[in-house]
Amino acid sequence: MVSSYQPSIPMRLLSISSGKVSPLYGSHHPNYSRVASAIDKKSISNLHMPNPVDITKLGVRGDEQADLSVHGGVEKAIYVYPSEHYAFWNALLTRETKQPVDLQLGAFGENFTIEGLLESEVFVGDRLIFGSVECSVVKLREPCFKFNAKMDYKGAAKAMLQSGFSGWYLRVDQVGSVIAGESIQLIPGNREISIADQNRSLIKRRNQIDLWE
Repeated sequence: MVSSYQPSIPMRLLSISSGKVSPLYGSHHPNYSRVASAIDKKSISNLHMPNPVDITKLGVRGDEQADLSVHGGVEKAIYVYPSEHYAFWNALLTRETKQPVDLQLGAFGENFTIEGLLESEVFVGDRLIFGSVECSVVKLREPCFKFNAKMDYKGAAKAMLQSGFSGWYLRVDQVGSVIAGESIQLIPGNREISIADQNRSLIKRRNQIDLWE
């Protein structure tokens, strides 16, 4: 019998977010000033408003993705992001944009904002259980120019890559309903490649050494 992973602090789901495809404006790509994107997601269940949300094989019911080649679909049904990284981003964006930044949960386009579990502790093939919903870890999130536009900072994608604060995608193996505040159970897989390992490999492939270059 495979035992559950025992974290140093409790793991729980803080927020569930959803969004619709809409125009995303920015000067962060040489060929586009406007693209379609659903990266602008809002929390629909959180600790202050713990509404039950249906999770299907394609993720949060009602959530949309503009480009299914890179987001969404069965293998990238849910995007998870650790809340522990928000302090880093608030500080970075405040410094780089020269104005106060206080990002709200869902700001990175994630569906699930969680606490107690980081990229170095999550491996491809691990199973995450949120109440009746069971998922499998698939891969890291690779940021692109749309993330720069969403953050209104041209170095955002590089900062995500260099920091390793990528988050990861889940496949939904067992559909059901989930609510913010739910505890998370992690059932380890073969634990060969972590999300952090994937991120380090991506840095080498893209030959990016210095965050501020």
